[in-house]
Amino acid sequence: MDVDAIRGTAAGTAPVPLSVLDLVTVGNGYTANRALRTSVEISKLAERRGFHRHWVAEHHSMPGVASSAPAVILAHLAAHTSRIRLGSGGVMLPNHAPLVIAEQFGTLEAMAPGRIDLGLGRAPGTDGATAAALRRTDRLNEGAEDFPQQLAELTRFLDDDFPDGHPYARIHAVPGPVQGPAARPPIWLLGSSGFSARLAGTLGLPFAFAHHFSAANTVPALDLYRDSFRPSELLDAPYAVIGVSALAADDEREARRQTLTNALSMVRLRTGRPGLVPTPEEAESYQFSALEREFVDSWLSNVISGTADEVRAGLDSLQKRTGADELMLTANAHGPEVRVRSYELIADAYDMPPAV
Repeated sequence: MDVDAIRGTAAGTAPVPLSVLDLVTVGNGYTANRALRTSVEISKLAERRGFHRHWVAEHHSMPGVASSAPAVILAHLAAHTSRIRLGSGGVMLPNHAPLVIAEQFGTLEAMAPGRIDLGLGRAPGTDGATAAALRRTDRLNEGAEDFPQQLAELTRFLDDDFPDGHPYARIHAVPGPVQGPAARPPIWLLGSSGFSARLAGTLGLPFAFAHHFSAANTVPALDLYRDSFRPSELLDAPYAVIGVSALAADDEREARRQTLTNALSMVRLRTGRPGLVPTPEEAESYQFSALEREFVDSWLSNVISGTADEVRAGLDSLQKRTGADELMLTANAHGPEVRVRSYELIADAYDMPPAV
């Protein structure tokens, strides 16, 4: 596989490639239709301005997040772009039969050859009850021992190389290699702890770490990934991406107002009250309890926000501290225009190629 499918080239003055992580957020007063149209707008902007890839994350039963079906969204984005890499950040493997994922991403690869990434996670992307509804079982099979087996099965389907005598040897993921020589999307492992970091390293796969909600574990996980890395046919050296909450606005106060909307969303999610992303006015007037305020302060401490120059400085510092090979930026806020403007400002701050 072409290593360029993994490794990007930094555009403008960015120290490493910059990419987009999209939750397709739905703000109070908006609709899923508007959120999905915003994702298209962001993807087209990202392509014009030199962002390396646009990933969509799988979440379920969250009113403020419209990304429950990444493969469907990626097909839509592929129809509106021509160069930017598109992928899952990620598909939650335990929620799906490996054959289904192989078919979905084989289809995407056929639609957008050479542009698809298959990022995989082992968390459910939701609460336990919803995970049970997704999997049609009360045994959620979330044990760490199950994920490597599921991953191996998915890889076999993608490569169409089950050994003779295997129960699945005569089953083919279509579109796929059974139809003739074909590339397949590179597999990435995603994680927020050391398990996926070690597994990605052992298998010689690229690794994406969720710094945006597990910042304390970022450096240890990346160290573990690099220490455990073994070269593979896919990669001869480790390649690590980190997801970063980053929001740029035209002034610092507005950036603070917008990031507070996401913080309140997280408070409600963590306390079993998920909803649409609140307006800035709602977030500013909300009376946080002492415990909620402690959570918000901790959450916001890991968000890089402010003016474009302030965000650039924060991203440069984070990249230097972690040694990340790529930064994947998620801009979660109430209004669609705010999210689009943030990526524009960050591209401007790094002198990325101007929009045409």
